[in-house]
Amino acid sequence: MKLLKDILYGVGLRAVSGSTNVMVNEIHFDSRNVKMDDVFIAVRGTITDGHKYIEKAINSGAKAIVCEELPEQLVNEITYVEVHDSNQALAIMASNFYDNPSKNLRLVGTTGTNGKTTVSSLLYQLFKKAGYKVGLLSTIKIMVDDTEYKTSHTTPDPLVINKHLSLMNEAGVEFCFMEVSSHGIHQKRTEGLVFEGAIFTNLSHDHLDYHNTFAEYRDTKKQLFDSLSKKAFALTNIDDKNGLIMLQNTVARKKTYALKNYADYRAQILENQFDGQLLKIDDNELWSKLIGHFNAYNMLAIYATADLLGLEKLEILRLLSELENVDGRFQYFISKEKITAIVDYAHTPDALKNVLETINTLRTGNENVITVVGCGGDRDRSKRPVMGHIASEMSNKAIFTSDNPRTESPATIIEEMEGGVEPQNVKKILSVENRKQAIKTACQLASANDIILVAGKGHETYQETNGERIDFDDFKMVKDFLKSLDK
Repeated sequence: MKLLKDILYGVGLRAVSGSTNVMVNEIHFDSRNVKMDDVFIAVRGTITDGHKYIEKAINSGAKAIVCEELPEQLVNEITYVEVHDSNQALAIMASNFYDNPSKNLRLVGTTGTNGKTTVSSLLYQLFKKAGYKVGLLSTIKIMVDDTEYKTSHTTPDPLVINKHLSLMNEAGVEFCFMEVSSHGIHQKRTEGLVFEGAIFTNLSHDHLDYHNTFAEYRDTKKQLFDSLSKKAFALTNIDDKNGLIMLQNTVARKKTYALKNYADYRAQILENQFDGQLLKIDDNELWSKLIGHFNAYNMLAIYATADLLGLEKLEILRLLSELENVDGRFQYFISKEKITAIVDYAHTPDALKNVLETINTLRTGNENVITVVGCGGDRDRSKRPVMGHIASEMSNKAIFTSDNPRTESPATIIEEMEGGVEPQNVKKILSVENRKQAIKTACQLASANDIILVAGKGHETYQETNGERIDFDDFKMVKDFLKSLDK
């Protein structure tokens, strides 16, 4: 148990009713999990307001309530703490509850539209290969050195974050690499964490259903850099027009990387093939198994971060050459019929364009590129016609299908994607609502040496429809279909 006043340290308080000099058991922001002597934090979410469940939490045994607005009737012997921001309070209290575990780690956060998972996961991989105990907080999974935990959000809630950072402390982990999403920053999930560094990858069209404007989306990302200390480093991609904006107000050490512009860390692509690419970093040549100019940026960001964290440069280059692709990120398979199938998480216009540009750079011109793509339901609708335009413009054949439709009609989503198709490309598209059937159709249309891109879901092994998740693995699906055609 912990003393309530200790876990409230650093929280912006408005008013307190009752004693904070009481022992409490656990912290919860979901009233369904509250038990005897717990603290319930009423958080205003996008779907529901935690203030509605204060009475339920008390009936379940809560000893203390943290909220932005006190109930009209206060219950005797319950401590009420009124705060300015419940999300911020939750993050700070979670950090205090687990004894501020980020202070005992060298924590590096990666933010940007694309590349967060690849950069964070490969930094974890590189530092493991270098012999360190390492942690990872990513979209795909949480790793506490060699122990894996599943996760469902890019940036988990503060209780999950700090619980696993605490487990990292217990396991003797020295470095931790963390994806930091704009949602996570906006909802204050990273408040109370001590970062040794932050990486900016790029910024493009995404999450405008949540942030309303691109400027708001950009400025939310920037908050991660604004919060860094003088001891930290801020590493940014200055080939992206928003790269220098990230550095405007930070007091951290400012470092840059680029392929096109002058920067502290620079790289050049010498060769690009389906089995890898030859890069030049710091006048040293390096063969990487990861292909495409977007991965050249990722590799350079990893190199720069490892250097800033104190690894020896030639050792970093050696380790970079050993790194394997992350699941669902340009993950490919070549069938006996010489059909190449690529599965990629590309779910934004910029990411889809990057992947298709890479494919079109590598092809000889005699192959057909068949793209299977959809857009998620209950998310930014404005990117749907843009995705439709890119897929139809840059492919020989584009099959529009469902992604994670959630509560929306897949047919409606596909229709909005079709709205972005130019008249000259209309004959190039097919609409197949069922994703399994769409992938099967792509495999049936493909001939020897053709390239199939299945975009949008990448590492995800489920499809989400009307609140239900069904098993669905793009890579397994396309691989099985192509194998059945080989027979």
